Amino acid sequence: MYDIIVIGAGAAGMTSALYALRNGKKVLVLEGESLGGQIATSPRLENFPSIKEISGEAFADNLFEQISDLGAEIEIDKAVHIEKQPDKTFVVKTEYSEYCAKSVIIAAGVKHKHLKTKHDREDLVGKGVYYCAVCDGPAYKGQEVAVIGDANSALQYALLLSGYCKKVYMYTLFDKFFGDANLIKTLRTKENIEVRPNTSVVDFIGEDELTAIEYTDKDGNLLRQEIPAVFVAIGQVPDNAAFSNVADLDSAGYIIADENCKTKTEGVFVAGDCRTKAVRQVSTAVSDGAIAATNASLYLESL
Repeated sequence: MYDIIVIGAGAAGMTSALYALRNGKKVLVLEGESLGGQIATSPRLENFPSIKEISGEAFADNLFEQISDLGAEIEIDKAVHIEKQPDKTFVVKTEYSEYCAKSVIIAAGVKHKHLKTKHDREDLVGKGVYYCAVCDGPAYKGQEVAVIGDANSALQYALLLSGYCKKVYMYTLFDKFFGDANLIKTLRTKENIEVRPNTSVVDFIGEDELTAIEYTDKDGNLLRQEIPAVFVAIGQVPDNAAFSNVADLDSAGYIIADENCKTKTEGVFVAGDCRTKAVRQVSTAVSDGAIAATNASLYLESL
């Protein structure tokens, strides 16, 4: 029996574990994919207080080492259901097992939103169509590539790729970016980044691998560009359906909770990007983790 089970090992989940452990709780962290969450794939983290610049991977590694040293148990296993028992404890079922705890913190994060194309070419994901430039960009060193998106992730991807790719084309729906001013300013100085505004990528072309993309311009003309790789950064979506019995979800699938990080179920808390909130940044995820774990610890003391 654990005091607290944390679902998710991103910034919010590991911070939850950190605060719970420092409160003397026995903690299990469940992660269905890879440790670190979204931030682990970010090339640079530059807006976290007291840290001028650090890679997302290094930030996640430091946090993982911190909670490991404090005694956190970590299992790579996806949580698929939470059930509250008559004795007020919880059973968290995973794909391969089940675990018991007195309280649960959901920090499941979000996933990359996939671009819907005319012919739904999901078969090309990993074969020229990618959602992580940090992971897959180096394979295209010296080549021309494309980025789809207009916010911070897309800007970071383009800047990263421009360091070793011959040319980077950016396709944006509008004629402006929706990211940090410093990123936009830096991008404007890169001669090998070409922005193509007011465009909409409508299809991926290729049999076994991507060979081209089709897009429409501001006048509605259908155009094609030969390109071996495209990196999509058009936002994220939550994956909270498995927890809908213990937490209310909004129309977009986010868990409804305010700054106290409490769900509709006593003993179940939520932290990070998977909850309803106006700002989704590492600093707000860390804040949620601290609040959720503190409130969970207070809940345990009240039992």
